[in-house]
Amino acid sequence: MNGNALLNIGIFGIFVAATLVVVIRASRNTKTAADYLAAGRSFTGPQNGVAIAGDYLSAASFLGIAGAIALNGYDGFLYSIGFLVAWLIALLLVAELLRNTGKYTMGDVLSFRMRQRPVRAAAATSTMAVSFFYLLAQMAGAGGLVALLLNITGKLGQAIVIAVVGALMIAYVLIGGMKGTTWVQIIKAVLLIVGAGVMTLWVLAKFGLNLSSLLGSAVENAPKAGEKLLGPGLQYGATGTSKLDFLSLALALVLGTAGLPHILMRFYTVPTAKEARRSVVWAIWLIGLFYLFTLVLGYGAAALVGPDKIRSAPGGANSAAPLLAEALGGPLLLGLIAAVAFATILAVVAGLTITASASFAHDIYANIIKKGEAEDKDAEVKVARRTAIVIGIVSILGGIAANGQNIAFLVALAFAVAASANLPTILYSLFWKRFNTSGALWSIYGGLAVTITLIVLSPAVSGKPTSMFKNVDFALFPLSNPGIVSIPVAFLLGYLGTVLSKEDDKKKYAEMEVRALTGVGAEKAVAH
Repeated sequence: MNGNALLNIGIFGIFVAATLVVVIRASRNTKTAADYLAAGRSFTGPQNGVAIAGDYLSAASFLGIAGAIALNGYDGFLYSIGFLVAWLIALLLVAELLRNTGKYTMGDVLSFRMRQRPVRAAAATSTMAVSFFYLLAQMAGAGGLVALLLNITGKLGQAIVIAVVGALMIAYVLIGGMKGTTWVQIIKAVLLIVGAGVMTLWVLAKFGLNLSSLLGSAVENAPKAGEKLLGPGLQYGATGTSKLDFLSLALALVLGTAGLPHILMRFYTVPTAKEARRSVVWAIWLIGLFYLFTLVLGYGAAALVGPDKIRSAPGGANSAAPLLAEALGGPLLLGLIAAVAFATILAVVAGLTITASASFAHDIYANIIKKGEAEDKDAEVKVARRTAIVIGIVSILGGIAANGQNIAFLVALAFAVAASANLPTILYSLFWKRFNTSGALWSIYGGLAVTITLIVLSPAVSGKPTSMFKNVDFALFPLSNPGIVSIPVAFLLGYLGTVLSKEDDKKKYAEMEVRALTGVGAEKAVAH
């Protein structure tokens, strides 16, 4: 295994060196806040679409979904469908309007017609919460992946690797800003989609390009599941609670994407709303194609590796895709797929870090502390860079603490928080004339509080063998994902906060509506 570990490290080293060169080249044009936080709005729709795919297809998408399909068949594929359908909401309701009304962050849109300071503080709090939990899951995923690929089973060795991933992430963000991060995401998206496509064709070739033959072999190789692998209910059909749990998870996945801050921020890197719309269309095609690949990869792993071997591997379900790569092409393909998985983690954590640091620098520092009057034009960028270092260090420590824990609930928490705290406020701001500051604060803080409280009291955290804390039981809420309760509650809180307060924030709604729908007065591209 040592030779394989050295090969994996060598391939990953080549990727890191190549992307650092790209990031350093991109940094030469990073002079202003618009350059650092929005890449100078210089990317085209197709380029940004590829970058969005790179940002969105995280380690959970690649490793997690392939593993879920290998072990749970049809029910695992429902993750892919949920993640993909979510983009239609982003395209139809959010992308174009957000690009027209915002500048760098989600707080720009929410505070456009409301009291700046409280709304920006709330938006920044929510952005930080989503980004932190998503970061934690990615960093913990890096530890699990390393355990499998480099045969590092000791906690200290895995902690060192998590620290290395964090240090690289900080370097990407500090040096290249949004422009460098975007190029890393474009490179990673191409590598991931090409790598998954090659493996998909390879698996199908083994079965004479016959999908029925592949599915039949997967059923034969999974005697415990048998025919259930091809139909619904293997994971979410045993009880009424599990069906409700599935519905709750589906709601969080479908509605959460349009509220993920690191995805929303990508719409500001293009020059116009039309390009924002084009970028979402490109992202939908690329992400949809990738999720079709996961169907073949998941059933291919069940057929060629077997569920028992996947479950007993160090990374559990997450090891399905790497084990399939090893079964197809030996150590070399495993090394290449490992490097792509590492690249996936690196690109996503870099995107999350720049989003959280931009939100702090732009919303809290520039607009709350300095009241929009920073002492020099570079102050915002300096604060964003310092914040990125702090976020990087905190996420390294959090990733080491969460290593080996159940990371699925962290991703679910990020999506549930985004769907509960962010989406109701964004939709109300864009489409409801009467919506006011009180409503925004009620829906953001209320959605955040309800979501986190329900997750802490759920089986994802305690009371089950798969929980984060296995030996205690304080699970008072029966569902692992709170979306089915927290999302309607957040919409209701936004409504009640608005109708019960006498604030009138309607004056700027007409201006915001015209700007959102036509682009008149929107932030323009920066010429170099």
